[in-house]
Amino acid sequence: MSNVDKIFEALSSTVRRKILAYVSESPLSAGDIAEKFQMSQPAISKHLKILENAELLDKTREGQFIYYEMRKDTLSGALAGYMQQVCPPSRAIKKERRQKKN
Repeated sequence: MSNVDKIFEALSSTVRRKILAYVSESPLSAGDIAEKFQMSQPAISKHLKILENAELLDKTREGQFIYYEMRKDTLSGALAGYMQQVCPPSRAIKKERRQKKN
């Protein structure tokens, strides 16, 4: 599975999109994230793992806590790359650039 596929799979869940929204503002621990949802800690951990596998989250250990933070560069890069592949005007621009190089 490509990284873009992993990102879109991760974003297919409303819970994971909400998690990203929360951690885009500031790093949060898994406990802090779990408090925002009516879900068990293991269920939140599963969502966090999916987001990590898609490289949408960074985690940092501080003492006994692990803090999660959104990797904005991964999301914006993947979305930009996806748009270049599927957006017809971008294909024409890419073709034009290649022709100018030659």
